Amino acid sequence: MNVLERLDKIVDDFSHRVGIMNEPMTKERAFMFVRQHRLNTRFRNSVLKLAVATNTPDWDLRMKIIASSAQEIIADHEFGGGKPHWEILEDLGVAIGLDRADIQAEAPIPSTRIAWLAWEALMKNRHWLEGLVANTCAERTNIPGYGIGAVKQYGWFGAERFRFRDLFGLADEQLGFFKLHTEADIEHSNLGWQTVAERAAKLGMEDAAVEAARLNLMVWETYLNGIAAAGDDLAAGRSIPTL
Repeated sequence: MNVLERLDKIVDDFSHRVGIMNEPMTKERAFMFVRQHRLNTRFRNSVLKLAVATNTPDWDLRMKIIASSAQEIIADHEFGGGKPHWEILEDLGVAIGLDRADIQAEAPIPSTRIAWLAWEALMKNRHWLEGLVANTCAERTNIPGYGIGAVKQYGWFGAERFRFRDLFGLADEQLGFFKLHTEADIEHSNLGWQTVAERAAKLGMEDAAVEAARLNLMVWETYLNGIAAAGDDLAAGRSIPTL
């Protein structure tokens, strides 16, 4: 297999095995997803992805990384109506019954904090091409073709859009977070995939790029499994530790 086929296989394996993508969605898991993923969106795009941009020697590519981060944390005029993605996710949380002040006061649970520490090692202190793979490999799951069932047909967030709609009785305009990520992540992940295809062979880094995707998706699995477990604790009335 060429390098992109190997990367696609790793993403497909990830999409098959991660519980929150394949198990029934509950209201409590949805609550925890909104609360933790808002934090994660802000941290990854204001700290980790910008570190990758700093390490990238190609000016045009660096600007594209910064532009995609700006959509997430400052304003997305192309897909998000001028709002940053974390704020659109916050609006989704209010639509499903969470208090905005509580969402804003959320602290990272241990698995989220562990994921951040792991990503710092994998994105700040590695070759820029490995960091770029780390930027985009999880966004790839939002493109149709990976996993099974609705996830394969619509992409993960495309499938999640229908699950949140049915679980909470939401109108289409309240589900904009999932729609914009289906659209934006095609653009963002293509940036990484196409660059790997162009540069990995020239740099002799095909194996390193594939390993970077494998390791980063292991971290994503820890992060998402932690959200699912915290949602189950919430449903059972158990306390949820934070760091």
